[in-house]
Amino acid sequence: MSDRTATTSAPERESSTMTSMSTTTTTTILAIDLGKFKSVACRYDPASGQHTFETIATTPASVHDLLVDAAPSLLVIEACGICGWICDLAESLAIPVRVANTLGEAWKWKRVKRKTDREDAHKLAKLAATDQLPRVHVPQLTVRQHRSLIKHRHALIDRRTGIKNTIRSLLDAQGLSLPGRSRGWTVESINQLKTLSRPLTECSMTELWRGQLDLELRLLQAVSALIKEADKKLDQLASQDARVERLRTIPQVGARLAELVVSTLDDATRFKTARQVSAYAGLVPRQYQSGQMNRLGRITGQGPGLLRRVLVQVAWGLQRRTDTRGHAVFERLCHGQRTRRKQAAVALARKILIWCWAILRDGSVWDPTRERRRLAVT
Repeated sequence: MSDRTATTSAPERESSTMTSMSTTTTTTILAIDLGKFKSVACRYDPASGQHTFETIATTPASVHDLLVDAAPSLLVIEACGICGWICDLAESLAIPVRVANTLGEAWKWKRVKRKTDREDAHKLAKLAATDQLPRVHVPQLTVRQHRSLIKHRHALIDRRTGIKNTIRSLLDAQGLSLPGRSRGWTVESINQLKTLSRPLTECSMTELWRGQLDLELRLLQAVSALIKEADKKLDQLASQDARVERLRTIPQVGARLAELVVSTLDDATRFKTARQVSAYAGLVPRQYQSGQMNRLGRITGQGPGLLRRVLVQVAWGLQRRTDTRGHAVFERLCHGQRTRRKQAAVALARKILIWCWAILRDGSVWDPTRERRRLAVT
């Protein structure tokens, strides 16, 4: 038996049952507005527009019972953190799934007087029935797990950066300082910091900062060890993926960026043009056009933010190598103006992503002579 619970009163349930379609209809669209603890499902008949609602617990057992009972021709859900296992469950039951992109224009709620979970589920169903639903790609379980580990490693790096900043602020408050940039975190510098630290239980009221320094140094050591452990596993996975090895033939593209691009794009053939890839990563400008006016603003910033951040970091490093194609692209985009360096770095990041996508799409490797041949022909 299902553990679904009705959210309407008895008269409301009776009324909705009279106007509802049969759950055995093969053309039923099942739309679920997902929540952390409970979700609202809408069974929708595209032919008649009739629909019913029910509330279920957001658990695998409840969702499974709902899918078996409804037997829909299509399942529609929103993109969220739990949509992965729901897609896997629907796939095991041979039910087609569409995952809605909530950032799409069709899904935005503007100037509405009433917004409820029921309205969300009903809107999902109606947009799916008219094929107006902006969709997102949900990769397989192994790809999602790989992507999650990559994100976790970067989260650990952010924690390590926060610890380093805390240590610097502690020293600044005492009139001390560390060497700038990476020079402050060499083995010699860390050993000097340890001479300044002291266990917190041994610190007097005037030297509590030494105890805080000791705690932060221990945190730094622990987080650094976790990052090395994650790197070791990611290196093992990268060595087993031929796509990562192909991307690493691009100058300045290391294992971390290559595996991030592979796990984020997943199936490169789902993008038809370079602009689609750029738009997916949020590296295309905002556009507002009306009549003779055509304004291009900053990049949209939609899509995977981690991918954009790493691409821009690699772009700054790539433009420093004067013997690479990336440096030539960067200089051409700058037009000799230092004020355009940031825009050029973002544009170069987009270019790097397109290079990676083309290699994944074609199954090829980086050809350093291609640009020279192209220039010779032109």
